[in-house]
Amino acid sequence: MKKAGIILLAVLTIIFIAGIIIPRKPATSDYRTAKVERGEMVSTVSATGTLAAVVTVQVGTQVSGTIQKLFVDFNSPVLAGQAIAQIDPALFNAKVKETQGNYFNAAANLERVREEQADALRTAERNRKLIAEGTISQSDLDAAETKLKQSSAAVKAAEWSVRQNQGLYDQAKTNLEYATIKSPTNGVVISRNVDIGQTVAASFQTPTLFTIAQDLTKMEIQTSVDEADISKVNLGQTVSFTVDSYPNLNFKGTVSQIRKAPIMTQNVVTYIVIVSVENKELKLMPGMTANVTIEVMRKQNVLKIPSSSLRFSPQSDDNVKQTATDNEKKNRTEKVYLLRDGRPVPISVETGLNADGYVELIASETLKESDSVILERLSEKKKESTQGGGPPRGPGI
Repeated sequence: MKKAGIILLAVLTIIFIAGIIIPRKPATSDYRTAKVERGEMVSTVSATGTLAAVVTVQVGTQVSGTIQKLFVDFNSPVLAGQAIAQIDPALFNAKVKETQGNYFNAAANLERVREEQADALRTAERNRKLIAEGTISQSDLDAAETKLKQSSAAVKAAEWSVRQNQGLYDQAKTNLEYATIKSPTNGVVISRNVDIGQTVAASFQTPTLFTIAQDLTKMEIQTSVDEADISKVNLGQTVSFTVDSYPNLNFKGTVSQIRKAPIMTQNVVTYIVIVSVENKELKLMPGMTANVTIEVMRKQNVLKIPSSSLRFSPQSDDNVKQTATDNEKKNRTEKVYLLRDGRPVPISVETGLNADGYVELIASETLKESDSVILERLSEKKKESTQGGGPPRGPGI
């Protein structure tokens, strides 16, 4: 008996010590919850686009010939009117001399026929007086009158010849000027598509010899916004974007234009939105791909709850209930569940902005900051993971 008592006392002592050393596993909840928070909400629209200079000028040629000189290259700064290339001017100089000679010859011929007209006029006037005196015959007067008319016609023909040859002479001088290709604007050469010795031809589709960006310190992004989001985009909205060349830098811009013409690609309708960008450090270059985020709405100090809480329904473990996913400010009456005495209790709420996995809480019957709303029902495996389940650790482990 005495031995049995000692054994019983030892067992009770072990149980008592185990109760102190080994922590009890807390009661687990069947639900995962999250608290109602107060903070900032930002609604955005994402898109991709391409950087470009605000004004890009493509320079061609208005005359045909062989490139004799190049005065600029890639990245060369240019001024309006500055020579950037020279077409061999030999043929144009020859044409100027030829048309100049024809023009001077036509002008001299005009002077000659004008003198003949003046002489014919004097003869006709003299014969008119003599016919009145009966000194000459009528045939002599008729001959003088005919010669006067012929000389007048010759003067008109010579005048038109002078005009024609002057036009050809001016055209030849203009073509000679066009042989020197000049920059139409201030800017930077971003493309050169011609080399010395290359023959270029002027036509209805003149090839682009140079591309000049007017000012690379001011650029723009041409981005495509989906038709579902275009109603949220407005002029003046703040834009942030990144480019692959600088993945850790966040650049800023502003919505400057929303084009109304739809662009349809594989039955998807998008609209072009132009974003103005400052590029004073010249880090951004034309053609870079920009990952754009347009800030369409920002609210400070608002109550918000996880959007997944609106999808929870105690009648369905699959959470088939859906909520609107648009970001526009449109109040909706929804329902969330609070956990009271281990049971979900429905609470009606009025929601607004939906962004970044949270929904703005505008009004509620009883819901307030720091209250916990149910997100989902936990499975047994999830319960163990949320409670840190596993065998107890002994001392020193």
